[in-house]
This record gives sequence, structure tokens and C-alpha cells, in this order.
Amino acid sequence: MSGWLRGVGVGPGDPELVTVKAARLIGEADVVAFHSGPRGDSIARRIASSYFADGAIEELLVYPVTTGSTDHPLGYHGLMADFYDESADRIAAHLDSGRNVVVLAEGDPLFYGTYMYLHDRLADRYDTAVVPGVTSVSGSAAAVATGLCRHEDVLTILPGTLPVPELARRLADTEAAVVMKLGRTFENVREALRQAGRLEDARYVERASSDAERVLPVSDVDAATVPYMSMVVVPGKDLRADDAGRAASSAATGSSQRDADPAPALVREVVGEVVVVGLGPGPDRWLTPEATAALAEVGHVVGYAPYVNRVPHRAGLTRHASGNTVEVDRARDALELARKGERVAVVSGGDAGVFGMASAVFEAADTHGYGDVPVRVLPGVTAAQAVAARAGAPLGGDFAIMSLSDRLKPWSVIERRLRAAASADLVIALYNPASRSRTEQIARAREVLLEERTTDTVVVVGRDVGRAEDSITVTTLGDLDPASIDMKCLVVVCASGTRVTGHGQVWTPRFVD
Repeated sequence: MSGWLRGVGVGPGDPELVTVKAARLIGEADVVAFHSGPRGDSIARRIASSYFADGAIEELLVYPVTTGSTDHPLGYHGLMADFYDESADRIAAHLDSGRNVVVLAEGDPLFYGTYMYLHDRLADRYDTAVVPGVTSVSGSAAAVATGLCRHEDVLTILPGTLPVPELARRLADTEAAVVMKLGRTFENVREALRQAGRLEDARYVERASSDAERVLPVSDVDAATVPYMSMVVVPGKDLRADDAGRAASSAATGSSQRDADPAPALVREVVGEVVVVGLGPGPDRWLTPEATAALAEVGHVVGYAPYVNRVPHRAGLTRHASGNTVEVDRARDALELARKGERVAVVSGGDAGVFGMASAVFEAADTHGYGDVPVRVLPGVTAAQAVAARAGAPLGGDFAIMSLSDRLKPWSVIERRLRAAASADLVIALYNPASRSRTEQIARAREVLLEERTTDTVVVVGRDVGRAEDSITVTTLGDLDPASIDMKCLVVVCASGTRVTGHGQVWTPRFVD
């Protein structure tokens, strides 16, 4: 009969933080396994050794490498996969002999824990269970002794190995954060905190809950002394401090109003600017120098979250990300910030003036009383241009751009315009041809177009152009499969005079035959 396997969390360092259940199982185990670096010194063993049963077999699993290089043909991950396979075989040999095995894990076994790789390899073959432990995050938050997150605060746990711009962006976009995996990454983490405007509140915790625990402001830490077993804690805002500040401000304002001259003062309103920026359809190389310069000068970036995420974070920048169906609301937020004197960028993919945020900003200004706020629109490469360039030159003659989304206009209007453009023999670039909730529009559009165009009309389908799934498909209106079209596509229905070269490139003459 096989033995049982338990992955047991032993907490962040203090042996007294080992749970009662963990201590009992460690004491019952025939075999206690634990990991260590190449030097063979196991932190997990140091934490839990007082709970070992007399005569328990100790199984030391030594990592082949931690921060060094390797000549393994599959690199670091290939080397580690081999190590986990070998370790699992060693544990399995004990289990097959009927021995009960506990694998120790610092903190919690399934929170960045090495045990999970053994669990993946053994759980479907043996009686296996996981005993949670006090995480290093909990230990570090307790060491800082400040509320980590309150009310609806979002807590983000980040590896310090992320690139600085990405780490800064994520730090700026959350209320509370913990950054793990420090050591050699510490200077990059400190720079990301500075860029995100979070350095002042960040606290460095080393070896939480152990006798060697240290807590320091991140700005005071000597990077050369930082071990891997350390982390940075960035608490969320203390709302009590905000409340106290508002109360003090209110009291001061009331006193000032009582003592002041009753005659109203004339206050000139300070107005900033809204600049609406087209980011292009994907890669950074399609972002114009003018747009790059504008984004480097503003204090706020407003937009749909995926577009906001494309703007590199830096010190002094505040990001305002929102969903995909609240264009006028976020435009109004941007205008309000500008009215208070802020310089604000509203970002769109492609060109902001082509089914983008530029029109929404002018709509919000017109309908919500922000006509005094300056608005500037910067052009960008739009999806139709990107797809056309990849295909050849299908927009070389007269063309129309239409959106098949019926969220802001009824389908009857879309159909009428499709017929008009098709009967005029214009090349038609179709934006928003399909989405998760709109799967019928492209099929209906094809039916309408076939009433005006022949089945051999050339069609170009651009998918995710400039990004990971970049592809161009040249087909015909008769052979176009609506089921193949999704939200990543842009469809170009060509004119009767459009031609296809022997190399498969599509172009529309500037003249009419």
C-alpha cells in the first residue's frame, strides 16, 4: 500500500507560525523532504526541524541552479523541469515503499512555492493533500504593521523580475502592492516605484518574522545587501488620514469664510488642455513622434484600459482606465480635469478621429458645458491604412470606411449606407465586423453587398495586423466565410476594378477603366 503525500506550508520564518495541523503532519511523517539552494542550506528545514519525528528520513532536494547560468539545451526552464522530474521520482520511491511523506514549503505551498511542481507530477497517482501556510506577504505586512488594503482596495502581488515600465504601470494602477523576488532586481524595483509615485510609502521587509527581520523605507536600502528572501510592501491609502484631512480642511474653510469679507471674490478659472491621441493599431513603431511627445508632457492619460496600458508609465503621470462602452463619460472626466488646469491625453487605438475618442470628446464638450476647454486632436495610423499597406494598395482609388457596429446606430442605417457605397463601386473598409455578442452583422452585410456586387469581388481580411496574430487573407465576396470573422478583423471589400498581382498583392487603380 502506498504512503500519503502532504505539501505543508511552514510560514515565512518564525517556527511558532507553523500551523497546528502542519506541526502534527510533520511529526507523523516517515519522510520529510525540503528544498535548498546549491549550498544545501534549507530555510524550510530550519523553520520546521523541531517538529520532526525521531528517526524521520530527511530528503534534501538541492536546486541545480538559482541565479547562475546553465548549458542545458532547453535553458533554465529545461534544467528545472528535469530537476522536478528527478525529485518527483525520489518522492515516489518513498511513497511506493509505503512511507508517508511531507514536503515542506516556506510560506504557503501553492503561493510561488516549489512544492506545486511536485504536486503536478504526483497528485494523480497518490493520496495527496495540501496544508496552507502563513504566506510571506502576510508576514511582511505584519512586519510593516500598517493596514495593507482597506474597503474596496485592490491588492496586486508582483514579481520584481518584470521590466521596469511594466512594473511601474502595475504599481500605479493599484491601491496596494507587494513586490516579491528581489535580490538582484532591487534597483529596478526601486526605479519602478519612483516612476509610479509610490516610493515614499514603500517599505522593504527582509526575512519577515525571523530573528533576522529588517524593515526599512525602500529609499534607505543598500541594494548590495538585498537577499532574495525579501519583499517590498506598498500599503493602500489610510482613509482615516484622508477623512481627518478633509475635516481639518472643512473646519479651516468654515473659519475662513466666517472671518472673510462677505463680498464674493472674482476667481479666474484655470483651464488646461485635452489632447486626443491616436496610438496606432498595434506596435509602438506605428506611434507618431508627435503623439509620443504629447504623451510625455501630460499629467493624466484617460481611455479604454487596453489603450491606457500601452502608454509607458513615468513619474508624475496618473492613469484613468475604464471599460469599452463609456466613451462620453471618460471624455467628460478628461474635460473636467483639464478645466481644473491639468494637461490630459485621451487615447484611442488607431486614429482617434476614426471611430475613436475624438468625436466622443467633442460630444461631451458640446452636451455637458465644456466648450471653454481647449481640445487638440493628433492623427494616428488607423486600422484600414495598416491592413491596406499589408495587402498592397486596395485603397488606391475612392473608398468608404464604415462600422458594422449597431450599438450607436440602427442596422437599417448601416444597410442603407452599405447599399449606397456598394452601388457607387467604392472600396469599403468595414470596421467592427463582429464581436462576441455581434456575430450576425458580417453575414447580413455580405448578403446586402452581394445584391450590388458580383461573387468574384476581391475581399481582404486583415487579422490582428501589427500584433501577435498578424495575417492577411485575400478571398472573394462569394467565398468569404462570415464565421471566420471576429473582433480582431478588419474587412476590405474591393471595387470592380481592384486587381490582384501574381504575388497575391491587392491594388485599386487611381483611374476608372
